[in-house]
Amino acid sequence: MNQITVEKRKSGEPADREIELTILMPCLNEAETIAICVEKARRYLDESGVVGEVLVADNGSTDGSQDLARGLGARVVDVPARGYGAALIGGIAAARGRYVIMGDADDSYNFLGLAPFVERLRAGDQLVMGNRFKGGIAPGAMPPLHRWLGNPVLSFIGRLFYGLPIGDFHCGLRGFSRQAMVDLHLVSPGMEFASEMVVKAGLHGLRIAEVPTTLAKDGRSRPPHLNTWRDGWRHLRFLLLHSPKWLFLYPGALLLVMGLVGLGALLPGPLKLDATHTLDTHTLLVAGFAVVVGSQLVSFSVMARRYAAHEGFLPPVRSFGRGVVHGLTLERVLQAAAVLLLAGAGGFAWSIFAWAAEDFGPILHSTILRVLIASMTSVAVAVQMGATGFFASVFNIRRPTT
Repeated sequence: MNQITVEKRKSGEPADREIELTILMPCLNEAETIAICVEKARRYLDESGVVGEVLVADNGSTDGSQDLARGLGARVVDVPARGYGAALIGGIAAARGRYVIMGDADDSYNFLGLAPFVERLRAGDQLVMGNRFKGGIAPGAMPPLHRWLGNPVLSFIGRLFYGLPIGDFHCGLRGFSRQAMVDLHLVSPGMEFASEMVVKAGLHGLRIAEVPTTLAKDGRSRPPHLNTWRDGWRHLRFLLLHSPKWLFLYPGALLLVMGLVGLGALLPGPLKLDATHTLDTHTLLVAGFAVVVGSQLVSFSVMARRYAAHEGFLPPVRSFGRGVVHGLTLERVLQAAAVLLLAGAGGFAWSIFAWAAEDFGPILHSTILRVLIASMTSVAVAVQMGATGFFASVFNIRRPTT
């Protein structure tokens, strides 16, 4: 046993190699509550027999929070980059435990009730989320807008987009394997860090579990750092940007199919619905517009997914999707665009000649207008496809190496 290990044990701090759990608290001016949080965390470690440490990731406190935490036996690491996510990223990097349980330093989470988290982590789960809706939310602990709208809606979107079995996407009390989280390369500096952790854990196939936890009214006299609308939008934006399927592909495919059905049904002639309702060229024009917009959204989806995999913030595309995303080479896209362009140009030329046969007067023959709408739709889609193909090829340009 070396001298450093002996000194750490004498000071009450376990040797690095023995630390199983780091209880991590991000902190920014939490002098009113940091002491009770550290005391509860250390009490949990003492009573449970878990070998661990209490780590405070301080984000520039000016109220003496750091000294209060150190005085009660916590280790404090200073994180100069501002933001909730930045503090946690710095804390995770500095943690010595195999597992980390993070929780706010405002006395709203129960640091005495960490046993379910440790149990699931020891069982092999790599991310263990708390669920405040199952464990209990004290009166006044969560604003009504967050409780009944913001959190349920964002959690539903997260489950829908990513297929994760999480009922409370934004619970601040969660445990995880430190190494697994480091390997995700989390980067969000703000409140959206909470979403990034869950989303990337799901996308990379980590084992995720959820346990009930409680939420108490925080012990601060000042307002929380959370900004309802700003931070809510940042969470939603993150969920959307990391799901090209829901942001682009599904809406685009729906518009494209509806537009193609409309073109196919109305190109031969008017479609009589009943004695008084008939769909004609005006509806055909709307159908053409739907095809143009839908095809553009679908192409955005392919580009976004390719870029995400190229830059590494989403995992590589699997199975069928991989063939679609990576099989759409510039040459293949240009070939398809050329076919549509020629078809559209041919229809456009026919429309001009047919119009000329009528001395370029009012277009009374609806067939001319139908062919013209379909042709211009084909030309617009062809131009979009060609531009998309060239733009997507930019992702394959390699940076010069030095």
